[in-house]
Amino acid sequence: MTTRYTKDHEWVRLDGDIATIGISKYAAEQLGDVVYAELPAAGKSFGQGDDMAVVESAKTASDVYAPLSGEIVEGNAAIAGENWQIINDEPEAGGWFVKLKVANKSEFEALMDEAAYVDYVKGL
Repeated sequence: MTTRYTKDHEWVRLDGDIATIGISKYAAEQLGDVVYAELPAAGKSFGQGDDMAVVESAKTASDVYAPLSGEIVEGNAAIAGENWQIINDEPEAGGWFVKLKVANKSEFEALMDEAAYVDYVKGL
């Protein structure tokens, strides 16, 4: 499964028309220990780039933006159950935020692949 990234440090994996979305390892490291996260409810729709979720750490609060347009079909039950540490421990695996039914798959192809994202982060 291919992973794509945004300049705002969200990652996306597409499986058919369902995208799994989270924050990158780099973003999790920059945040530090996550102390709170708020996820959108299933059924809520977002346009690409819309504020979709919030993640807070001891250092700061950050918005998580929708990397693709679509409708939320599932939130991560572990995060909703206040297991926020999973975001730090497994940001690009078990610490995913939501699954979204994609409205426009061409938006996925326009995102950075892993190599481009690694280069982007090196420049920060």
